Amino acid sequence: MNFYTNLRRTADRTPNAVAIRHDTHEVTYVDLFDRAARVARFLVDRGVLPGQRVGILMHNQPEWIVTLLGIWQAGAVVVPYNYLFHPSALRHTTIDADVQWVFTTAVDVPRTVDALEGLDILGRIVSSDDTEGVFTTLPAIISTTEPITDVVPRLDSDDAVLMYTSGSTGQPKGVRQTHRNCGAVSEAAIDVWSITRDDRALVCTPLFHVGGLQLVLLPMLLAGGTTTLRRWAVREWLKDAARLQITVTALVPAMMIDIVNELGDTRLPLDSIRVCAIGGSALPQSRLTALTAATNIVPVNIYGQTEQSGVSITEPPHEDRREGSMGKPLEQIVEIRIVTPLGEDVGTGDIGELWVRGDAVTPGYWQLPEANSNKFTPEGWFRTSDLVRRAEDGYLYYVDRTDDMIISGGENVFPQMVEGFLSASPLVAEVAVIGTPHERLSNQVTAIVVPTEPGVSAADIAAYCESDPNLRGLQRPRRIEIVDSIPRTATNKIDRPLLKKRFV
Repeated sequence: MNFYTNLRRTADRTPNAVAIRHDTHEVTYVDLFDRAARVARFLVDRGVLPGQRVGILMHNQPEWIVTLLGIWQAGAVVVPYNYLFHPSALRHTTIDADVQWVFTTAVDVPRTVDALEGLDILGRIVSSDDTEGVFTTLPAIISTTEPITDVVPRLDSDDAVLMYTSGSTGQPKGVRQTHRNCGAVSEAAIDVWSITRDDRALVCTPLFHVGGLQLVLLPMLLAGGTTTLRRWAVREWLKDAARLQITVTALVPAMMIDIVNELGDTRLPLDSIRVCAIGGSALPQSRLTALTAATNIVPVNIYGQTEQSGVSITEPPHEDRREGSMGKPLEQIVEIRIVTPLGEDVGTGDIGELWVRGDAVTPGYWQLPEANSNKFTPEGWFRTSDLVRRAEDGYLYYVDRTDDMIISGGENVFPQMVEGFLSASPLVAEVAVIGTPHERLSNQVTAIVVPTEPGVSAADIAAYCESDPNLRGLQRPRRIEIVDSIPRTATNKIDRPLLKKRFV
């Protein structure tokens, strides 16, 4: 059924509990769903039909969630615009999804209008704040529209979210996420992490991404807990985590590194945090250890792409940790295979591509039959393009992306493994490894390094590599570039395509 129905059932049980906190502003469950019902009425009265798409261009703020819930109650599909999309990506997403209405903020109205110039939807823009040049504002809708009481029916297999990838290698692709996808990952997170109405989450990963929406926000709303929203700023995050006694949060590795670098030799015990899910790329073990030493946080490794609704593999909290492991598949919502390039199952301990299928997995890309044919097998397996290996005890270990792998001198070199070894150096604050052209080897290992202090040179890093047997041979960075910062995507991952363009 429409996943909104399950969320509203929770709200009915805990109407006066605080659902959302943002800065000093608090919204109770009863107020949150009342506002959403007014947005739903607005959309239905203006002819939005079940299954049609409605866009949200905002960052982490309560209005994002009010709009999300209103869209779902009206039976429509949410299109979360990546807040850092450039104008052509905003325009492409709007046209590709045939977005009927756009909800945005006053500060973003001008760039939205510029990006959508000449399109009919220019007359259907709603601002979350009082502003001119829009059809209406969210405060006006909430103050003048009667709430709708019914929930427009949707089936488990109907789309709930059309989430566009960042498009770093081309036009953004729409990933379909159904009502069952959203419900499955929410129920699984609640189950594996024992989330209850007593939990307090801090969400700094963006809501336009699975790490903010499906991994934390939706499970918290379904459980009846309190979610504090903020944009990523490491010092403010640390203050909020301590002051609010946060119990559940999620980070990407770059955020974890920011925390470690910010604290340095300072300790800030954050003992209230019992679930700190970290995913998005391979995790440098030295930084995980440093995070625990500085904060007492014991991170939970998770794995799940946009196509897997955020999480399909995680470390079981009741079992001993395995250093470097992703954890085990959430077998109640996914099944997996690890295969060779020919689609044959590999043996235990061997490296292969991860295939997944199940309740967490997208039914496909929006209006991209060729991509669907390439990424899905006839039996419904999704080819993740991620290389992993499975140990005897069933734990999975991430190796690299098939398209990031460097073939140097005819041998495979996995960049994220090299990054993990380099991250252990006291000279390295942050590092990214890519392949760049080499006359004899075809490709060479290239390390892009942000040093821990001024004056650290490429020669210093090269000397450290000579001292570590894991960084010799073909895995040795033959080219080392010292930079002030490493570019990141909107979801705080390393922007490898941009680095490859910059250092070719």
